[in-house]
Amino acid sequence: MTTALILAGRRDGLTDPLALEAGVSHKCLAPVAGSPMLTHVAAALAASDGIGEIRVAIEDTEVLAGVPLLRRLLDSGRMMPVAARPNLVDSILAAAHGAQFPLFITTADNVLLTPEAVADMLGQCGTPGTDAAVAFARRESVLAAHPEGQRKFYRFAEGSYSNCNSYWLKDRAALTAAETFRSGGQFVKHPMRIVNAFGFLNLVRFRLGIGTLAETFARFSRRFGMTIAPVILSDGAVAIDVDNSRTRAIAAELQNARMTVAQAAE
Repeated sequence: MTTALILAGRRDGLTDPLALEAGVSHKCLAPVAGSPMLTHVAAALAASDGIGEIRVAIEDTEVLAGVPLLRRLLDSGRMMPVAARPNLVDSILAAAHGAQFPLFITTADNVLLTPEAVADMLGQCGTPGTDAAVAFARRESVLAAHPEGQRKFYRFAEGSYSNCNSYWLKDRAALTAAETFRSGGQFVKHPMRIVNAFGFLNLVRFRLGIGTLAETFARFSRRFGMTIAPVILSDGAVAIDVDNSRTRAIAAELQNARMTVAQAAE
């Protein structure tokens, strides 16, 4: 079974604008379609056949017990809280301590994650020789999910993609790949972070859209001395994470539509 890790800590220890807007202590507790963001992610992972233990990295672990679904997962032993660290990478390393690998990592604002998307990623990560994987969705798939859901894309020779905030690590040795995000990630918003993580030439290639996605990751793999593979998810909605009021409203719209379809099918 794969262990899941949800990163739910506050960035730099600051209160997020969405948390302030919703009157909650953490962004992950801001409601989307009537439920805290974190519960959508936890529910998708809990319903995934390939996922075993679910770990949540958050500064104040006691807040989890205040949410009914999370409390049930805690009481059943399915969920384990881990104290988040000030840095993203250190939070991953702390949460991975003693965990069973492989490790599936996502974020608490990835509210449109589904069991089907999790299965899609885990199924593609089984390729022999793959040490780590990063999930993407094609621009066409993202816009099909919602035309305003994502406005920034990574451009490559064969097309444009959006990151799905979902990562996979084969074993403990693959944790070295997590160092890539010590600067905070979000490379499409902060291209200079690519220089620190991947080198100047890769920044030039990234900015000019030189090379395919697969070729780019082959270069990354050589730089890190391990095979890091891109995984393409079919559900473009997974690339729509909640960063602001606009994407929170879009996520709520899509979640409500999903619930309407599910209720009609019952």
